[in-house]
Amino acid sequence: MPGVPSEYDDELWALVPEEPGPPPAHIAEFVRSLGRRDGAVLDLGCGDGRLTRELRARHIVGADVSRVALERARRRLEERDVELVELTPGAVIPFGDEAFDLVLVAETIEHVVDVETLLKEAHRVTAPGGEIAITTPAHARRTGLSMLVRGFERVFDPLTPHVRFFARSSLREVLEEAGFKDVSIARRKHTLLARATR
Repeated sequence: MPGVPSEYDDELWALVPEEPGPPPAHIAEFVRSLGRRDGAVLDLGCGDGRLTRELRARHIVGADVSRVALERARRRLEERDVELVELTPGAVIPFGDEAFDLVLVAETIEHVVDVETLLKEAHRVTAPGGEIAITTPAHARRTGLSMLVRGFERVFDPLTPHVRFFARSSLREVLEEAGFKDVSIARRKHTLLARATR
């Protein structure tokens, strides 16, 4: 079922090279560390599929709001049995309750305007005992100090597509508010790597 295209996200993806190279090693390693799942896995915000390729499960679904990204994912994952689904920005995601053993949200949450709805939807589609895994750029005291010393404009690019900025505490808070528990968050190479259970 096709979604309503996101022209904004398509324009952003058009600026990304067709072959941007491998994903950052520490993020790919984190995705691989999630292990093989016997059930279904959702890569929510799968982009061009570079991290989807690292997932192992009986059934894998990649979902994104950008047709440009999904077309690239389709080409990248053609040798794998991955279902790709186009989403409508801000809408309920078209999957049943408790459908997935794992929901991966990698390098995506910082681009989302309505984080609360995204995480509540992720919680809804995660099976009891299932897990959510998130990666996002890390921001904390050092970011605040840099803003004081260098100024807001020199720390945050005014043209960045990031609309949200997370520290460990704020990421933990939004995950717990969405209903996830047992939240663990590590920081590696300026990236927050989070896991939590439903």
